[in-house]
Formats: sequence, structure tokens, C-alpha cells
Amino acid sequence: MRLCLLGDSIAAGVGSTRREDTLGPLLATRLRQAGHPVDLTVHAVPGARSADLRAQVRRAVAGSVDVAVVVIGANDLTRFVPAHVGAQQLHDAVADLREAKAAVVVATAPDLSVVAHVPPALRDVVSAVSRDYAEAQQRAVIKAGGVVAHVERAVTSLFAADPSLFATDRFHPSAAGYRAIAEALAPAVEAAAGLHA
Repeated sequence: MRLCLLGDSIAAGVGSTRREDTLGPLLATRLRQAGHPVDLTVHAVPGARSADLRAQVRRAVAGSVDVAVVVIGANDLTRFVPAHVGAQQLHDAVADLREAKAAVVVATAPDLSVVAHVPPALRDVVSAVSRDYAEAQQRAVIKAGGVVAHVERAVTSLFAADPSLFATDRFHPSAAGYRAIAEALAPAVEAAAGLHA
């Protein structure tokens, strides 16, 4: 099974000191434990926005992909990309992956209000903007034939309560943070893998 990770620094594993504690290897291990032989490729690029997915999708399709996991949205939010623009770019990426017969699982934009750098007075606003962006992404993913894994629902409260889930830069996940995200992603990824068994 050809598993590809696409997207931004979270999909790439920035913040963890060991590769095996990043999303790709963690998800690949889960799939192997479920009986799937897995070939993992990570096309994600730190700093990527939804506009950058097109090039990543081209590389994934050229190398062949059965299950694609896309993590995108944080950099769109920090760069003030309008929700309808980023959502359309994500839609197109998912549609291209689906046309290549890949199952696609997307983790939408995180709730950036839990990041320590956000002033307390702005957290409600940042949370609302993050939620609106993720909802636009969700509609786009479903329209394109992908599946949304509601990672933010599962991990936002965990990250808000436990600083150890953040790396030393206080923005990216630590190894423990990646394990929490992988745990939230795993059911949707395992279901997608089952379609290709």
C-alpha cells in the first residue's frame, strides 16, 4: 500500500526530534499492525499553503499513491488566505488525487487559538476564524470526494491543557503531540486503507 503524506510542516514532522515520532511513520506503523504492507512517502513541505498542494499532488501521482493524507491550513491562516480561496485549492488537490484513484483523508486547519503566541484577548477571535476556515475546507473536501478526519475536535482541548504536546518552538507538535494527532487521524486512515486491501 502506497501511503503519501502531503501538506505543511505538521505533515512533514517539524518539531519532533525523531523521524519515527512523526505522522507518516506513526500512521504507517498503525497500518502495518492492521496487516497492510506499507510503502511511505512524505511529500509535505514546511511552510506550505493550500496553493502549494498542486506540486505535491503531481509528485505523489507520478510515484503512485493508494492512500493520501493531507494536513493543511495553518499557514493559510497565518498568511490571511481567504477561506474560499484556500478551500478551492484544497478541493482541486483532493479531486486530482481522487482522479488518480487514491483514497484521500484530510486533516483541516487547526485551532490556532491554543498556540502560546496568541494573546489571550485574541483567542476567541482566532478560534472562530480557525473554525470558519476548517468548515470551508470540510465542504470542499467532501465535494471533491475526500474524507475529513476531525483531528481538531479530538486534540484542541488536549493541546490547550498540556504544553508538553508542543515542541520547544511552542508552535509545532512535540513527539507526544504527534502521537495525539496520529491517534485522531488513524481511524479514518485505516478505513481508507481498508478500501484498498
